[in-house]
Amino acid sequence: MFVQTRMTANPFTVAPENSVPEAVELMKKHGVRHLPVVSDGRVVGIVSHNDIARVSPSPATSLSASELTYLLSKLKVAKAMTPDPITITPGALLEEAAVAMRDNKVEMLPVVDEGELVGVITESAILDAFIELLGFRDPGTRLTIDATDTPGALARLASITAKHHANIQHLAVFRGQDRSTVVVGVNTPNTDALESDLDTDGFTVLMKLTNP
Repeated sequence: MFVQTRMTANPFTVAPENSVPEAVELMKKHGVRHLPVVSDGRVVGIVSHNDIARVSPSPATSLSASELTYLLSKLKVAKAMTPDPITITPGALLEEAAVAMRDNKVEMLPVVDEGELVGVITESAILDAFIELLGFRDPGTRLTIDATDTPGALARLASITAKHHANIQHLAVFRGQDRSTVVVGVNTPNTDALESDLDTDGFTVLMKLTNP
């Protein structure tokens, strides 16, 4: 799965010279927590709620409300943003985006194609892709299976599902030391006979989720 299939295209942006209150209003209006900062068509930073909180005057200050409002109105996005953000291309794998976010502790990456901002990819988008990959909400049955981590184990499992005319719609493997947990989504709600044959062949169904 590629970044371009999950990114938000044509995202809302701000310029470095915009004021912090303008950025806050844009975030509030569109329900976003991060905004790419763009100058001359190039991404120069990201501004987030956390960035704005970091540069905002402390509530414990002796300044009046009007003075605080005035100071914030003069504060530019350039002073609040995180400069030179990590970016990713639309043709990158979604896993690459997830690793980049995780390793760098960020919640959003600008998606850049030949230097131009074309979208953003967020943690929420990656979580949605993970849910879809595992078929958690799809009609049919989702079996979580304990299996030996040996050559041919998946082929045996696929053979059993084929015997029962169950089409595998989703498949994920979480490897352990000598055993693996396999998540299989099939297109039928009735898997009793399938589960019986899996058990006979040495597989153990740990959990079963059926969606109408």
